[in-house]
Amino acid sequence: MIAWPAVANEGEIPSPALLIDLERVERNLQRMLEIAGGPERLRPHVKTHKLGPLVERQIELGITKFKCATIAEAEMVAASGGRDVMLAFPQSGPNIARLMALAGEFPETKFSTIADHPATIRGIDVSARDARVQMEVLLDIDCGMHRTGVVPGPDARTLYRLIASSPGLLPGGLHAYDGHNTESDPAARCAQCEREFAPVLALRSELEGEGLSVPRLVAGGSPTFPCHAVHHDRELSPGTTVLWDFGYGDKFPDLPFESAAILLTRVVSKPGVNRLCLDLGHKAVAAENPPPRVRFIELPEATPVMHSEEHLVLESPHADDFVVGQTLHGIPRHICPTVALHNEAWIVGNGRAVDTWPITARARRISI
Repeated sequence: MIAWPAVANEGEIPSPALLIDLERVERNLQRMLEIAGGPERLRPHVKTHKLGPLVERQIELGITKFKCATIAEAEMVAASGGRDVMLAFPQSGPNIARLMALAGEFPETKFSTIADHPATIRGIDVSARDARVQMEVLLDIDCGMHRTGVVPGPDARTLYRLIASSPGLLPGGLHAYDGHNTESDPAARCAQCEREFAPVLALRSELEGEGLSVPRLVAGGSPTFPCHAVHHDRELSPGTTVLWDFGYGDKFPDLPFESAAILLTRVVSKPGVNRLCLDLGHKAVAAENPPPRVRFIELPEATPVMHSEEHLVLESPHADDFVVGQTLHGIPRHICPTVALHNEAWIVGNGRAVDTWPITARARRISI
């Protein structure tokens, strides 16, 4: 279990709370730059942290491109100075018009999005022409996850031709996310990555052979980040690497990142022998995974026996060592949806909580 620096003024922090250690964040960012060989090919996903100041710090480090999942995240990045923002989620309904409004509100930022269906492509084209903008669209490729995207082949070529021939659109290339590749062994993970990306690369060659522009391939997430980094023909889009969590830490011990976010909680009750009740319910830590959803630094062996909206009950032979009101510190299994449950993050530096940052992009809508 990792050590966590003591926070001298944590008695001032209401619980449950999300704490972010800036020194650990900085080390994670430097490791991202080392793996990528510099900032030029990085397009980090902001869905993990949703924080404007972290976007600003990445810009200071030379990172110019960002990836996001929601209109609010895209707006947050643009407002923070991002000038190349890719919305990696198929847009539908009024969100298409919102994307055009975003492009109008931030004319100095280049926005792009993805599509995998002719109805989506046509809808974006009509809206872009109505807004008198040209929207760059990448074809979303299914390389094995079977969530969104089109399998490389004739249908994919037809869709890319549709993008290229639509007057309101610009063909932006290919987007291929391989989040299903969870091989723990790094050699096996990269071998699977190579196999699954061979058809994607073949599709790119076929499209270019037709004279179509394929300006970029945006590839991978955090687990396959090093696998893609050895290929200099693609943009790299890790996200969890900025904050990390114990889910990825356990599964991918070869990746050199450290948990930079922690949950502060307090004992609110002692409901029986060997039991502690904490104020860390579903509303404070992501609950989509089976228990344990958080691993406590002070009680790594504790067994969760009940988890509800506001409460987490732990069982441990060391429960008697803790008193009501005492703080515990836990690393979440899945940091991305955990961050989205908090309005603000307490920022830790030099052993103290020195600031709070609003988690702006946890909102479904900021202004657009």
